[in-house]
Amino acid sequence: MMIKFIKQSKRLQTISYVCVLFLVAYSCKQKAESKKEEKPALVKITNPIVDGYFADPTLVKYEGKYYMYATIDPWGGDELAVFESSDFKNWERKHINWPTKEACISPTSQESRVWAPCVIQAPNEKFYMYVSIGSEVWVGVSDKPLGPWGNAKPDGSPLVKGDMFPEYHMIDAEVFVDDDGKSYLYWGSGLKWKNGHCFAVQLNEDMISYDASAVKDITPPHYFEAPFMIKRNNKYYLMYSEGKCIDSTYKVCYSVGETPFGPWKEGVNSPVLTTSKDSTTLGPGHHAMFKESNQDYILYHRIKDNNDTLLREIAVDSLNFDAEGNMLKVEPKGGIMSFINK
Repeated sequence: MMIKFIKQSKRLQTISYVCVLFLVAYSCKQKAESKKEEKPALVKITNPIVDGYFADPTLVKYEGKYYMYATIDPWGGDELAVFESSDFKNWERKHINWPTKEACISPTSQESRVWAPCVIQAPNEKFYMYVSIGSEVWVGVSDKPLGPWGNAKPDGSPLVKGDMFPEYHMIDAEVFVDDDGKSYLYWGSGLKWKNGHCFAVQLNEDMISYDASAVKDITPPHYFEAPFMIKRNNKYYLMYSEGKCIDSTYKVCYSVGETPFGPWKEGVNSPVLTTSKDSTTLGPGHHAMFKESNQDYILYHRIKDNNDTLLREIAVDSLNFDAEGNMLKVEPKGGIMSFINK
């Protein structure tokens, strides 16, 4: 009896062990299938990505959604264009309460309208917008991408006054947050399509003030306007536009440096985005960059119609690097497609 009981116990243990193995294997299979189902799907993107005429795009991603802000063509409006999307393919037009031409006027303001936004989420998790209004730079703040927004400066003044450097155009602000949490403001263009200069300064932790005596002229080769900074493998890539935004000379260039202020060496393959041979992509520039699933993308405007007025549309394409860290030429799809993960 005892031997029979021991044999039955061993048999039960074996059966239990097999059941446990089965349950573990089944659980692993379920998890694998679940992960497989959660894998992002590729979405076919057709340029232009939104209907209508807009320029100077900037982009943030928040809680799984993309928010794009842009200049309204021709030559700006009384507000910005704002779009929301969960898949980068279907966009819904939104409206935000700030900035407006009426709300952003100072003694140094000029007649130009609302242009060239840059929106970032800062280390303090708030959203800041750096935008050109009246040919000077203003800064707004919000807890959410769609607002409510408000002037971030308590005294209601611009962040960069239009007369800071009267011989240059005080527009096209962009902010870069480095790995150590320090933030840098870049801006500047030229007057009458000539002599563009780029200025930079480290922002204070409040994101809305800086030491004016620390402003540097960091102009890289072939710069005219629209600076945009990225960092890759401990090198700083200052990207920017050269030429006139009204014709085929407009293009995207880049230079490389060891610090956020340079000095700069013109990048290999620069310019990296130019008018295509068939002019389907005409005068591309004033871009932003973003990364999705380890792929870099360039978001930019291109000219749709420059005969009677300036009408531009927004496009996106992938941007890649070679083994040495040099940017490769962007091949604009010209209305065919780009790919981005959903």
